[in-house]
Amino acid sequence: MKNLSYKTASAGKHLVLILTCLIFVFPVYWMVISSFEGLGEIFSANMLPKDFTFDNYIYAFNNMPIGRMMLTSLIIAAALSVLQLTTGILAAYALSRFNFRGKGIITILFSLTWLIPVQSIMIPNYVTIIQMGLKENLLAVILPYAASAFAILNLMQSFNAFPKALIEASKMDGDGELKTLSRIVLPNLKAPLSSLGILLFINAWNEYMWPRLVMTKLESAPIQIGLRSFVGSDVNMWGSLMAATTISCLPIFVIYILLQKQVVDSFVKWGIK
Repeated sequence: MKNLSYKTASAGKHLVLILTCLIFVFPVYWMVISSFEGLGEIFSANMLPKDFTFDNYIYAFNNMPIGRMMLTSLIIAAALSVLQLTTGILAAYALSRFNFRGKGIITILFSLTWLIPVQSIMIPNYVTIIQMGLKENLLAVILPYAASAFAILNLMQSFNAFPKALIEASKMDGDGELKTLSRIVLPNLKAPLSSLGILLFINAWNEYMWPRLVMTKLESAPIQIGLRSFVGSDVNMWGSLMAATTISCLPIFVIYILLQKQVVDSFVKWGIK
């Protein structure tokens, strides 16, 4: 009886997980099939295109510099991810490793930055960028967000959970702090670093408001700004928009596939904790 009850509960949990996955995956599926449908069919309830066509992709490539915009987005997202991970690692390690006056206040201030709306700091950042002469430059998108409070606080938890004995053993061997960090700590935190890197990359890739403010020229703008060009006041090219959006999702998908093992390991370890 107990065995039957356990199997029933397990089947129920798996059913809920399957339904949840379908709910999250369905919009992506709908986006992909819509990119292969004609304008007259895109508003239908067909689960598969009746008239399979690549016209939406051809139109998107002919009317928008997708390749250049994808490269711009890739450079911005990669640069922001690396910078935010680097600054996050250094700040989190210092806050986790050393005891100094004001440490608690600094940690609280990092947490409070999440309460400040991004829109409230856009104008000061914009004025600074204009004064530095960086408008229409990739640095205008990258520099204001080179550090992330989310990355710092997330990594602090990982560093706090890291065995102190390994750090002390490295110190006894005569290693400095940076050598201990690079040789002992970071190689053992590949899973949380990989999952955090993916989150930072996705967040940077999907950023729209700030790049739209400082990158007004379409040929030098990231892909998220280009997607907006298919939606206008007169005509909405939904099929081409879905085609361009599908293309823009490919880098995220590839990166996740490459780092899937580290991401799963990270979630498993957090679940055990």
